[in-house]
Amino acid sequence: MDLELTGEEREIRDWVRTFVRREIMPMEPEVLARERRGERGLRPDELTSLQRKAKDAGFFGIQTPEAYGGMALGAVMTALIEMELGRSFVQFRFGGDADNILYVANDEQRATYLVPTINGERKSCFAITEPGAGSDARAIRTTARRDGDEWVIRGEKTFITGGDEADFVMVFAVTDREKGADGGVTCFLVDRERGWHSRPIDTMGEWGPASLVFDDVRVPHSSILGEEGNGFELAMRWIGKGRYLLPARALGACERLVEMGMDHARTRVTFSKPIAERQAIQWMIADSAVEIEALRWLVLSAAWQVDRGLDSRQAQSMAKLYGGVKANEIVDRVLQMHGGMGYTRELPIERWYRELRLLRIYEGTDEIQRRTIARNLLRGHASVRGHLG
Repeated sequence: MDLELTGEEREIRDWVRTFVRREIMPMEPEVLARERRGERGLRPDELTSLQRKAKDAGFFGIQTPEAYGGMALGAVMTALIEMELGRSFVQFRFGGDADNILYVANDEQRATYLVPTINGERKSCFAITEPGAGSDARAIRTTARRDGDEWVIRGEKTFITGGDEADFVMVFAVTDREKGADGGVTCFLVDRERGWHSRPIDTMGEWGPASLVFDDVRVPHSSILGEEGNGFELAMRWIGKGRYLLPARALGACERLVEMGMDHARTRVTFSKPIAERQAIQWMIADSAVEIEALRWLVLSAAWQVDRGLDSRQAQSMAKLYGGVKANEIVDRVLQMHGGMGYTRELPIERWYRELRLLRIYEGTDEIQRRTIARNLLRGHASVRGHLG
């Protein structure tokens, strides 16, 4: 068992680490100041500029196939990159990516949607969640009714990431009520010009979801992504495309937060001693370090299984569950170490506190992950001995 990084993995990881330190972290004070004023933290032009710098260095389309100009990196390498990006709260992402299910598009759809999305000319969003269908995706009520060579879509979607900026949506609608999720849900590619509307949803964090309304929006039959009735399978493929990447990014945040906590503990003096000498603080640091290390290997184990084509769903659910719970505990400890200053918006700790809370909700709540993990074990689909058997 080799737990070392290859030379290439180390080189890529170190480049991203340097990029984050030199290009992204210096922007943090201004991003915080803007957010305190209720403005957008990272402006679109700044994101584009950063992405252009990264592309000039060869970092474009991290997991995008080489045929589309991407790097086609594996899961382990992508997880290592996300860990480094997570060390800053600035919401940077490399350019050149597209939703994984867009690759099932036909030739015309690829030219219209996939390639322009990869090139940054178009913005997409994925819309399955509804006011009455969150964790239970099978309960969606948005419908698409066939009318000649057109489909008429009616319904509402909610908490859609990027929904207010997207110019087209991958929307999932019931096309056969009797079949439901078992062959009765279809995915449609729908341009905003077709008439759907969006409205931003205000949240406790900087994540900006939106609600989408489809009021008898008409689209041609050619707008179907994949096959009619195969939408639920596509939706599950999208949701499970990289669940391990969410805790990977949170891991980077936890590393940075604990480093901040240790720096503060060494200099903050109470009763004539640095608080780093207090057992209460030392235990916070020790517990956090152990949990970070455990999360690191949960994430890398899940990514390793993905790279080898193994059934990684159990490992990804474990990483997502553990990462969400422990990241929230760690940021809470670091805030406590900083006392009143940690609670202010002068430091990024309270911002991370709000951001990391989302990890326990989106793309599978803690409760759903526990349900999945337990069900796999009880039904014999997984073992407590893990993939080593």
